[in-house]
Amino acid sequence: MVRYRFETKEHDLFRKTLRQFLAEEAVPYYDEWEQNHLIPKDFWRKLGEMGYLCPQVEEKYGGLDLDFSFGVVIGEELERVGSGLIGVGLHNDIVVPYIEAYGNEEQKERWLPKCVTGEYITAIAMTEPGAGSDLASIKATAIRDGDHYIVNGQKTFITNGIHTNLAVVAVKTDPKERHRGVSLLVIEEGTPGFTKGQKLNKVGMHSQDTAELYFEDCRVPVANLLGEEGKGFTYLMEKLQQERLFVAISAQIAAEDMFELTMTYIKEREAFGKSISQFQNTQFKMAEMATQLELGKTFLESLIEDHIAGKDVVTKVSMAKYWITEKARDIATECMQLHGGYGYMEEYKIARRYRDIPVMSIYAGTNEIMKVIIAKNLGI
Repeated sequence: MVRYRFETKEHDLFRKTLRQFLAEEAVPYYDEWEQNHLIPKDFWRKLGEMGYLCPQVEEKYGGLDLDFSFGVVIGEELERVGSGLIGVGLHNDIVVPYIEAYGNEEQKERWLPKCVTGEYITAIAMTEPGAGSDLASIKATAIRDGDHYIVNGQKTFITNGIHTNLAVVAVKTDPKERHRGVSLLVIEEGTPGFTKGQKLNKVGMHSQDTAELYFEDCRVPVANLLGEEGKGFTYLMEKLQQERLFVAISAQIAAEDMFELTMTYIKEREAFGKSISQFQNTQFKMAEMATQLELGKTFLESLIEDHIAGKDVVTKVSMAKYWITEKARDIATECMQLHGGYGYMEEYKIARRYRDIPVMSIYAGTNEIMKVIIAKNLGI
């Protein structure tokens, strides 16, 4: 079951154990979670009990002190079940690393152990109704008032928004500045003035809770400032690389799953007296998709290695995020077409995959923004 050249026997055992856990604790209930538009909190706690939440966290805070390669294994196996589990990966590999990297010792001791057990579910709140790709234009403010900040503003499209106990929120501590005015505050559930909106009704990823967050004269202790005031934009840019890599990995696994579903279907489905896998058009389509998948996997393998080694991967991550998510979207279309009318039925997993995949080219920075970054780094 070893998938990449950097994996060891430990990764293999870790993957097998996790896959078995998910087969028992997630797969039988996933359709129900999709219908309820929510994953139950006890599933998060079970993940925590098994060591599948934030394994990279240091042992002194309750983690396993593992590197990002184990996070890759977790993200891939969750995606094999369904894209609605992406919030777990966001918690593990996107939000908690902000606390690890920029939090002080008191903050780490206060928050990390609960993130590891699943008692706390985290969210990252950047996007606003009027600010998506242009993060420097956010309007949420945090004005200093003694030992507190007074936070006012609204965030939208927040993954884990309903369940979140702990949100890393991008705010303007200096509204007159753009990039240098952005800071990160950790705002805990129950803080007066912090409320959650309704679950947003998305096209796909139904089991993943997504919500708006509201802050009205919300008093947040200065002790909850993450890192330095005015450095928030820099922190976001640093951590967005791992987020974009995570999205590319998820899209790759989703595409591979769609391919496998379609391979099974075309061998079983008959038309005009023979399996549709025997038609040349079907063979050509499958050959094209297999090639795209192999290219994506090879690219990711190299990219993951470089990221773990601490190399500058900004350009390559942007390439992978845009190219793999677009190919995954193309594969979704081709696979649904090969399923014929059955592919349009909710009882077939390909229908859910078809709904889930488009947003991957939008969040964590749109693919258009990825191309802007690539072009800039090419010197044009």
